[in-house]
Amino acid sequence: MRGLHRIDFEKELNEQQLAAVRAGDGPLLVLAAAGTGKTRTLVYRVAWLVLECGVPQEQILLATFTNKAAREMLERAAALVGGNVGGVWAGTFHHIANRLLRRNARLIGLPNDFTILDRDDSVRLVKQARKERRLDDVTPQPHVLLGWFGLAANRCQPLENVILSADPDKTADPEGIIAIHHDYVKQKQTLNALDFDDLLAQGVRLLSEAEDIRLRYQRQFRYVLVDEYQDTNPVQCRLIDLLSGPAGNVMAVGDDFQCIYSWRGADVRHIMSFPERYPGATVLKLEINYRSVPEVLDVANACIKCNSNQFSKQLRSTRENYRKPRVCVCADGWEQAELLIEHVHRLRRDGYCLRDMAVLYRAHFHTIELERSLTTARLPYVVLSGVRFYEQAHTKDSVALLRMLVSATDRLAFCRVLELLPRVGEKTALKIWQRLGDSFVAADPAQRAKLKSLLPVGARAHWSDIDAAIERHLNADGTLDGGALLQEVVRDFYEAHLVRTYDNSRERLNDVTAMIDDFARFESIDSFLNDVALMSNIDGEDSGSGGGDSIKLCTVHQAKGLEWPAVMMIWLSEGMFPSQRSLNETSDFEDSDAEERRLFYVSVTRAKDDLAMFVPLSRKKHDGGVIPYTPSRFVSEIPRRLVNHTASPAAAYAVPGARMRW
Repeated sequence: MRGLHRIDFEKELNEQQLAAVRAGDGPLLVLAAAGTGKTRTLVYRVAWLVLECGVPQEQILLATFTNKAAREMLERAAALVGGNVGGVWAGTFHHIANRLLRRNARLIGLPNDFTILDRDDSVRLVKQARKERRLDDVTPQPHVLLGWFGLAANRCQPLENVILSADPDKTADPEGIIAIHHDYVKQKQTLNALDFDDLLAQGVRLLSEAEDIRLRYQRQFRYVLVDEYQDTNPVQCRLIDLLSGPAGNVMAVGDDFQCIYSWRGADVRHIMSFPERYPGATVLKLEINYRSVPEVLDVANACIKCNSNQFSKQLRSTRENYRKPRVCVCADGWEQAELLIEHVHRLRRDGYCLRDMAVLYRAHFHTIELERSLTTARLPYVVLSGVRFYEQAHTKDSVALLRMLVSATDRLAFCRVLELLPRVGEKTALKIWQRLGDSFVAADPAQRAKLKSLLPVGARAHWSDIDAAIERHLNADGTLDGGALLQEVVRDFYEAHLVRTYDNSRERLNDVTAMIDDFARFESIDSFLNDVALMSNIDGEDSGSGGGDSIKLCTVHQAKGLEWPAVMMIWLSEGMFPSQRSLNETSDFEDSDAEERRLFYVSVTRAKDDLAMFVPLSRKKHDGGVIPYTPSRFVSEIPRRLVNHTASPAAAYAVPGARMRW
């Protein structure tokens, strides 16, 4: 195709991008900082190799993390070269491993026509193993176990280590889980099947054990290009190393500043160690940012430079000066919501639409006050990182328990609570409801005892935990102390249920705890339930399904790759962002706050024009106490001259005697 189509590379690319696109043979690490044209550089590199170097398409391998990314890059490359580039081996790591195995799996004892299990197939096999070993009452749900199996495979770690990390309180049985995993592996072998994680593991095994095959593909793939290299897990990194060959023509494109997925296996050490693993590697940097105004980039640069063990980069904007980001210190989450809404109205006066605005947060429970306040203010919003706070399954479970306590005729709430118990399904719960006469008075000891007698034996001990909490928190007038009761039920029963049911049980537990704190604002269970119901109804009227002009609410992890004209960051307080749990984790490579600081950097660099950061200094607990906070270290690290700083009058009185560090 060389000579048939011409591209003015010098005109189309900036100097840094051009250097990466035109780089000669040998290993190449392109450090593409936020908003600097990473995808553009990869696409033009493919075009350069095909048009200017005459490289046959089948000798180019492009590894991405999503099929969508691979498809878009090939479409853009095809438009550049003026023809089809379907000969390029492009796709996800799993797609590439599958192609290798389909042709050569027999060499490692697997059939070339192996079946790939979808998620439902895998869940069914694990469910069968749990049942046959009679462990279905005491082990996590199949999809949780599959998540743990996948982490062990992708991190190249023993399954025992993953279980201990995911379940530090040892609510599950490690030996039983390992036995289930053993049975699951045997079942896959019997079926000549691989699951999604096996594709990578067996692909690496093929290239490691079959030398002839490894050498053949190393000769074929003269140029290996990898997108988002900072997000590779150990198996993906090993796959690229095995395919690169002695020539080492690997172009790894990524940004160590944006490595934020260690919880799913990504390891920042892969990109940091690239020059050592590939001796003689050229390291190029893309630092010219096309997204954000200079004032936003100044904040991003100031924050991220506090990390050690990273490649030095300095973002530079191509845009005109605009205005400094704001830091607003406030009393608590409720005042934070009030001030954020004032900021929204200010942005609208400046000409921004609601769709131009996003609120970013570290954890979903950080939005509880904001969602209530946006609803009251009738400002439509959409949660990009899941469903609204009180529409989540685990918060609905807790609300159902409260409904069951105050309404003798709420069949839906009654059945939902009973279905949380082991061995109680929809039909069993409905039968028990009918045996109780289509009503249940939680304050009546006789009805609670009858309910227990109707439960399957395996569910009775769990109901006893709920029963005991009801008895302890029943007032003389027949009312219940809902907050204290919920806290006890969560401690004695529901926390273990979360571990068994969800692979993000810790985050969900934080949500439930925040809901209990929210409950403390109300005089009674009835008033709380009425408010939740009203909020849900207003949500449905005002916000629709996510279209139209609405504010976007999103976790930082979900926000990566997105951008908005105006970004508001909330709960920038020590222990909230950075997350206290992350600060407690240790690493032999970097400080415990390093990835949290990268999360902050990613948040800041989502803003194109306007950035506002909110710093609450306290949070009320369900028992009437107050949790004091200090400003996040990431806010404290920003030189004061780079931001407009304000503090509400109430902030000074939020935590008597406390001193702000900033």
